[in-house]
Amino acid sequence: MKKAIVILMVLFGLNVVSAQTLKFGLKAGANFATLEGNNVEGSTYTSFHFGALLEVKLLENLSLQPELVYSSQGTKINEAAFDDINYNYLTVPVLAKFYLTKNKLSFEAGPQFSFLVNENVADQFEGETFDFAIAGGLGYNITEHFLIQARYVAGLTEANRSAEVRNRTIQLSLGYRF
Repeated sequence: MKKAIVILMVLFGLNVVSAQTLKFGLKAGANFATLEGNNVEGSTYTSFHFGALLEVKLLENLSLQPELVYSSQGTKINEAAFDDINYNYLTVPVLAKFYLTKNKLSFEAGPQFSFLVNENVADQFEGETFDFAIAGGLGYNITEHFLIQARYVAGLTEANRSAEVRNRTIQLSLGYRF
């Protein structure tokens, strides 16, 4: 009987620790993207992103937040002869999340690894299969479950095989953590 009570206490304790240190969630939102650099003159391309996140609490005001997000990016072409450039990525941001207020407002920053899954472009605008970027922004936990984020993602590698351009994206997200 004593062993059963000890086992239940240990399992309950692990569950409490796990609930406090790990939070899973889903997020979705709008992208406002463009390609910056030579050979492409475009304007803001409005699209979307959606995915999952995991927040791992490291310290009272510091978490690590890896994500897996499908993100549609590109640029709007202002010439009738060309369609808009659209690259669709599977992105993996790995962000350090510094809480500026207790579990509410946070500053998020870190690298983002993006893998091209498809594109809707002419051959001369063919995208690179991998894009490395740096991401930074703010997050706010509205409640224990609902959150909002605003983030800027600046590509550091060439996004296109024939033009010297880099991805630039502003993301606005709404999320739900379990």
